[in-house]
Amino acid sequence: MKRLSLIFSALLVLSMVLSACAPATPTPAAEVPTEAPTKAAPTEAPTEAPTAAPTEAPAEAAPATAASLPRKETLYFNGQQWGPVVCWNPYSSNCNNAMAIAQQDNARVTMFETPYLYNMLDGKQYPLLADGPWTWNEDRTAITFKIKKAAHWSDGTPVTAEDVAYTWAAHVKYNTATGAANKDYIDTIEAVDPQTVVIKAKLGPDGKAINPLIVAAYVSSNYVLQKAWTQKLEERSGGDPAKFMADTAEDVVYSGPYHKYFADDTKVVLVRDDNYWGQDPSMWGKLPVPKYLAHVIYKDNAAGTTALKAGEVDVSQQFNANVQDLWLKDGLPISTYLPDPPYNIGASLPTAFFNLASYGLDQLAVRKAIAIAVDYDTIIANAMTNQSATFTQVPRSLMNPTPGEQALYDHDAVKDLQWTGNDVEGAKKLLDEAGIVDKDGDGWREYNGKNLHYVATCPNGWSDWQAAIEVVAAAGKKIGIDITTNYPEWSVYQTVVTNWPLPETGYDIFMMWSDGAGPTQPWGRIRHLMSSEFAQTTNNWNGNWGGYKNPAADALIQKIPTLTDPNEIKAAYTELVKIYLTDIPSFTLMYRPQSFHTVNESVWTNFPHQGDGTNPPVPPLDLTDGWSIAGLYNLKLVNP
Repeated sequence: MKRLSLIFSALLVLSMVLSACAPATPTPAAEVPTEAPTKAAPTEAPTEAPTAAPTEAPAEAAPATAASLPRKETLYFNGQQWGPVVCWNPYSSNCNNAMAIAQQDNARVTMFETPYLYNMLDGKQYPLLADGPWTWNEDRTAITFKIKKAAHWSDGTPVTAEDVAYTWAAHVKYNTATGAANKDYIDTIEAVDPQTVVIKAKLGPDGKAINPLIVAAYVSSNYVLQKAWTQKLEERSGGDPAKFMADTAEDVVYSGPYHKYFADDTKVVLVRDDNYWGQDPSMWGKLPVPKYLAHVIYKDNAAGTTALKAGEVDVSQQFNANVQDLWLKDGLPISTYLPDPPYNIGASLPTAFFNLASYGLDQLAVRKAIAIAVDYDTIIANAMTNQSATFTQVPRSLMNPTPGEQALYDHDAVKDLQWTGNDVEGAKKLLDEAGIVDKDGDGWREYNGKNLHYVATCPNGWSDWQAAIEVVAAAGKKIGIDITTNYPEWSVYQTVVTNWPLPETGYDIFMMWSDGAGPTQPWGRIRHLMSSEFAQTTNNWNGNWGGYKNPAADALIQKIPTLTDPNEIKAAYTELVKIYLTDIPSFTLMYRPQSFHTVNESVWTNFPHQGDGTNPPVPPLDLTDGWSIAGLYNLKLVNP
């Protein structure tokens, strides 16, 4: 199985760090909603809103500032934009434009749009630019869908199938992140007529699609861009791929409901396009409620939390420690998607990887002893301030806590392999039976006469990860294995863990991320955790950073995307969970939300919450990603 683009994977994982699920096989997209998403009952809010900015809208010709944006027309965010925007070019992977550009499992669709919107809560892909569900042909080698006739670009011209085809051709020609990620699985994307698109899969020697999952995921993960504007971009870049992707694209044509209004090193503001095609009855039937989407660039989480508490932030996508104190102790109109711990839906699995080249870590007894001795409840209580399900609530596997993924393996079949942690006595017994004991009386166990000493690490400043690593180190000391900690800066850390071989010391146990919810999950996550295609490679942003190899796991990972029988899929996933929990090449330390989704209802209300009555349910992805953008159409002012 050929691997995905390094850059593409880096974008996916980065979005998870700075932050229910699909079935294993692609399912036809849901039918187009016949009416706008059902509105939830308003949440009770305080009778007085915090002091608001001036209510008069700024003149369109004047630069927007935080003071000039009308508060009752502006939805404020934090936790997404860290640093100034570099560009507005959707072909680039280096724009640092979090409010407008993110092609991922739940693509950001504020400015640019995908054919379909993925919904992590039900695992379905809902039509956006597309008209109705996509369909496979009989052999599952090609996907067909149509473009809505109502869809048009910001310059008033229609969105066509030719735009879809030309976007793909440009990605391949200039070897963008999207092109590199998908060209081994997608052969061509063709415009049959102005509305009809056919995506043809690349075929293996058996005449079957190499990976139907990745082909199906393309339609909700990647933008459709205008052919005419792309040609203009090509002309001024002279066909040079570097110039093509480095262009700042200030003149970019878009199809989404918002576009650039203002950006500097302090804030980013998008303004609604009141000519947006989505107000057509074939889609939303109206415009999104806020006129402006604004993101002040805060220096750190502490500053963002202060602004959230003050009512200066409406939607918070950052880790707010002890978030429940904001309403239980401070009495603020702040809430999360879930009313009780873990407060948000866990989707990704921050993981401790063993460097399998480190002395003694090639021994299963050592790896397992460390893993079962770790006190995960302390990690969840302290590092995550209970914003994670426990491993008693959601036993460990390769799946995230969402019901869709949990249903994909046989829990009883792996029950004896699962552990909840803090099993110090069990770990000691395991090491004793393996003959890994302290023979010289210095307090540390030896393997073949050499003390077991390891360094556990993660990036400096990632406070929740550092707290987790400290608990791992403490577990080692309890069982006679010397584990110390070290926290290099991210700029150093990321160059080390992504390049094999890892140092002989210093990176023995190290934290990295795993995929969240998306149309290729949990297959994509398992591939990145276990596949040998990434093991012991350089410039590796995909996964399996510890160097694990297992041919049986590889065979199952390669097989799953071609399966259609639910029973066969479940059996394959169950076997992979068995292999992972038996070999323990890495171990999950916590469950983490796809996005933190904390809202202040001082100014706006009717945000997505569990059980809010929306149908389809709106996921807690900050009203910008995938089907979550439906939440922008449900918002109401507390004091109109």
